[in-house]
Amino acid sequence: MTSPSEEPAWKQRAVERSIKTAKLRAAQRVQRFLDAAQAIIIEKGSTDFTVQEVVDRSRQSLRSFYLQFDGKHELLLALFEDALSRSADQIRAATTTEDEPIERLKVAVQLLFESSRPDPTAKRPLFTDFAPRLLLSHPSEVKIAHAPLLALLTELMEEASEAGQLREGINPKRMAAMTMQTVMFVAQSNGADDAGPKPITADEVWDFCSHGFAAK
Repeated sequence: MTSPSEEPAWKQRAVERSIKTAKLRAAQRVQRFLDAAQAIIIEKGSTDFTVQEVVDRSRQSLRSFYLQFDGKHELLLALFEDALSRSADQIRAATTTEDEPIERLKVAVQLLFESSRPDPTAKRPLFTDFAPRLLLSHPSEVKIAHAPLLALLTELMEEASEAGQLREGINPKRMAAMTMQTVMFVAQSNGADDAGPKPITADEVWDFCSHGFAAK
């Protein structure tokens, strides 16, 4: 028996259904804005667009946009976070082909390197234009955006450590963070258009990084 102060069960269920429906619709509106912005970025090859262009492309209202986002910066941040999350998922899927933990870690490091390299033939303004500015102006947001990649590398480091394939005393999360930053910096500093006769390869990056954590 419910107390007088409690809502009837039928009313609670009705409210829960209403909230669930509202959340679903909000998620759909957000996705339409993201899809519209992504399409515009691909067409223009840059992040030089207006909120109104996104609103028009999504066929939604300006009011609806500002109910979901504070402004263009937050929209770009959402796209950036989504891209990094999908990258982490793709790398994770690729690591499942290996049985040994250290080999899974190797695959992850090499794929992270390859996916982080600038590609002159592919226009990726979220990474070439927006990300560098974000790092300078909002470093905490960059850290949050990279959380899925860091979580994946940490997990792989922990598995390799438990298998006795890392040096003793290694802190998996700290080592994962240093590895991620090193790999991405080297990749972005030595792109496919590197003027040197022999650009740095994924194998070289793995060899360099693994000497810092792999067991001898």
